Amino acid sequence: MSHAPRSRWWRATASATTAALVCGAVLTLQSAPAAAQVRLGAGSYTTTLPAGESGPSDNTGAPVAPKVTDDFDQPVATNDWWSSLIFQRYPDNPYGENLYAHPLSFKARAGGLEIGHPDSPEIVADGLKYQYPHSPDLVLGVQGLDAPAAEVAGYGDWTVTADLSDGSRQLRTTIGQGLPFVYADVSGGPVRVEFTAQPTVWRRSGSAVGVTVNGRHYALFAPSGTAWSGSGTVLTADVGGAGYASVAALPDPADFDTYAPYAYSFVTDSRLTYDYDPDSATLTSRYGVTTEAREGSARGTLLALYPHHWKETRTPLTDLEYASPRGPMRVVEGDHFTTELTTRGILPNLPTVDSADHQRLRTLIDAELDAADPWKGATDTYWTGKALGRLAQLVPIADSIGYDSGRDALLDLLRSRMEDWLTAEGAGDDARFYYDEQWNTLIGFPSSFGADTELNDHDFHYGYFVTAAATIARYDRAWIGADRWGPMVETVLRDANNPDRDDERFPWMRSFSPYAGHGWASGHAGFAAGNNQESSSEAMHFAASTALLGSLLGDEELRDVGVYMHTTQASAMSRYWQNSDGDTFPDDYSHDVVGMVWGDGGDHRIWWDGTTEELYGINYLPITAGSLYLGHDTDHAAAMHRSLVAELGRQPETWRDIHWAHQALSDPDAALTAFESQWRSYEPESGSSKAHTYQWLSALAEVGTVDASVTADTPHYAVFTDGGTRTYTAFNATDRPITVAFSDGATLTVQPGQLATGRGDGGSDPDPDPGPDPDPGSGIGDGVLHLGDGTLSTSANPAESSVDIPAAGGANHDGTPTNPAVFEISGVSGDFTGQSTRFTLPVDSGASVANAVQARVSYDLDGDGSFDRVETYHYFATNDLPGWETYSHTQGLRSGTGDFGDLDGGTVRLELWSALGHQASQVRTGAPDGEQAAVLTVPFED
Repeated sequence: MSHAPRSRWWRATASATTAALVCGAVLTLQSAPAAAQVRLGAGSYTTTLPAGESGPSDNTGAPVAPKVTDDFDQPVATNDWWSSLIFQRYPDNPYGENLYAHPLSFKARAGGLEIGHPDSPEIVADGLKYQYPHSPDLVLGVQGLDAPAAEVAGYGDWTVTADLSDGSRQLRTTIGQGLPFVYADVSGGPVRVEFTAQPTVWRRSGSAVGVTVNGRHYALFAPSGTAWSGSGTVLTADVGGAGYASVAALPDPADFDTYAPYAYSFVTDSRLTYDYDPDSATLTSRYGVTTEAREGSARGTLLALYPHHWKETRTPLTDLEYASPRGPMRVVEGDHFTTELTTRGILPNLPTVDSADHQRLRTLIDAELDAADPWKGATDTYWTGKALGRLAQLVPIADSIGYDSGRDALLDLLRSRMEDWLTAEGAGDDARFYYDEQWNTLIGFPSSFGADTELNDHDFHYGYFVTAAATIARYDRAWIGADRWGPMVETVLRDANNPDRDDERFPWMRSFSPYAGHGWASGHAGFAAGNNQESSSEAMHFAASTALLGSLLGDEELRDVGVYMHTTQASAMSRYWQNSDGDTFPDDYSHDVVGMVWGDGGDHRIWWDGTTEELYGINYLPITAGSLYLGHDTDHAAAMHRSLVAELGRQPETWRDIHWAHQALSDPDAALTAFESQWRSYEPESGSSKAHTYQWLSALAEVGTVDASVTADTPHYAVFTDGGTRTYTAFNATDRPITVAFSDGATLTVQPGQLATGRGDGGSDPDPDPGPDPDPGSGIGDGVLHLGDGTLSTSANPAESSVDIPAAGGANHDGTPTNPAVFEISGVSGDFTGQSTRFTLPVDSGASVANAVQARVSYDLDGDGSFDRVETYHYFATNDLPGWETYSHTQGLRSGTGDFGDLDGGTVRLELWSALGHQASQVRTGAPDGEQAAVLTVPFED
């Protein structure tokens, strides 16, 4: 689905927040030193840097401000390929580090902008890294320019405008990923180009010059009527009042005339738009630039596409090509290109299979719950996040084996720690979030890995918080509500990757570089090799959790940005970290994977002195159902595991659970066998647990490997295959039953808030006889409706059956349907009798105390999707004696809105949920003759 900017609850606090940041007048201030707090729902963050903590700083620890021009008017962006321009990491370097835009590279200096075109790889001496280092061929400047610093004047989604000014002379250049041109605005003197070696001038054409230097080819363009002059290694052009020039890197001198028409079509902005279509399981992304003609009539430009672009585009490609650290770049003409990718689903968890030892799962969950410290000493955003993720993965496992008290205990742990972090107030409250207005960022304290001083890794850290929030929301929708914790959760999420361009608290998509197809971990990019990304899998984890949370919130903007990031990065990750297409790594590079992607290449190392298992595994963990992308290509997954074993010369020992989980994507039986032989003795990776690893391995051993050839019309699905038998799995994040259609013809009905699984060969008849068309206005009979599996029917069910009503998780959901069991009939007609709704519902909560079941009946009279009459009844408190009790309409209406009328092809819906308590309940939907089953009687008849 394509998006216009949406208004959510943050807008309601925007004016108050702004005022708070400016003067603090609307805030309740604590004793000196005052700590300004902004409240969002039940949560809050502080706008005062906590005592003893540090925000963005240089490498000496001194605070730094963003390096921007006076006319800069955007949220401050970090974590990009050009971030060293805006974030001064080193006190003695105000110009930034090498910038790798591909196909060009740059470095700012006092006299201008160095330009290079790295086209030949190098293998460093130890053989671990390949690189295309910046080697300048020329410097573009203004005669006499001596700028004291480089500053950022503005940026697009993958372009930036850098400013070099000394008060008398100014050079502003727009550069970007995929741009073979550099566009310059100059004032105060002639344009000056100094080459790093004697150039060969092979063409002079009016105001344009073609040169070759260091074996690479360039074209220089000045305004019409302007001549280039000079000798030796310097050329100048007096551009006068026109004040512009451009430089292009050419694949070959013969391409001069192809580039010349675009020399004066200046790129002024770059923007990604994307459209996710669940029905067709496709993601269409449009990469567009805005251009301004400085002279002539040409529009658009030439764009160099990375392999993950040009291999997935239908936009016509030219024969032009550049080298890059990501593989060959192909060129298109125009102002945009589009890519189309298949969306292969994001599940919240795998199903627990019957063949697994459920008692062992319970015992392993208890081991986590009974630990002296379930948090393993975690206090900062990363290690707390890892612990949140580990515990969150256990919640649906406990739920799936009927271990309700374990599930609820896990949820209580998650709620308690999340609520501590999501509030800034409280004596001795060290866990909090701080909003830095100068840098437009939210920093969690205590921090780690430079997330505070360097603005590193925010998506890595915060993705675990989003996962925990989504897990709680699955079982307690009220917790994520606008009046409770939802606004703070979204604020944390949006700091890392904000999809709303109108939300000026944060830059758009801080941690995801849309043209690169992945994120950059360093906030400042203060490295000669450019920026870097190590754990692509933790970035994927953020994307998966964002998609799930968006679905649970009913927020398509959040859902779709999660799907976009997950799908796009999956396309890039295997190519650029694992050389899956065989054309990314240089031919003489001896490694199969890199632990880190750098601006200038790739490195078979990680940031710490780790093992080979950790180098491979850092791009696998955390293992969640969102990790199934690692197995979309089963052969490639198998090759990666073989590569690890070959490099080790043995089976993995460190992080063995991570590698068993990865191995299971290609050989689940072998992975489960390895686990079974060692499960009592091995030490889990810190973000993993034995319970989750066993559930993962046992599930895949039964259902097989991922079948990426089958898609579905929902964001949350997966298909597996084992010996030709497919298993279909889907999650329903909505509050009504859905029927998921798979591309092979299979269908799966999924109840609200549930994960469903079905097996079969999948639609062997591609065009089955659908039978007679249903009558959209079928009669409702005498108005007596019987409950089924997600349905209401005029026919009774004579067989004993029941439906579960999930527990309230200890929360109070009185009046608010939360994770309800939903029963519905559509396309029915009947005359309004003037009577009222009646129901008799046998319910049971077992031996548990303090539980209550609540009902809501809704009527959509004409089938237009809008309910005309909604009735919520007072809840029914169940006793602690096993056996059916009767909940009926005699409890009385709690609220009723709207009016009745005749039913004309309408819909009747019954929702049942737990208003109170920790125990799941049941409603009896079928019973033998003479015994009472659930009945809803509506005030209509034929």
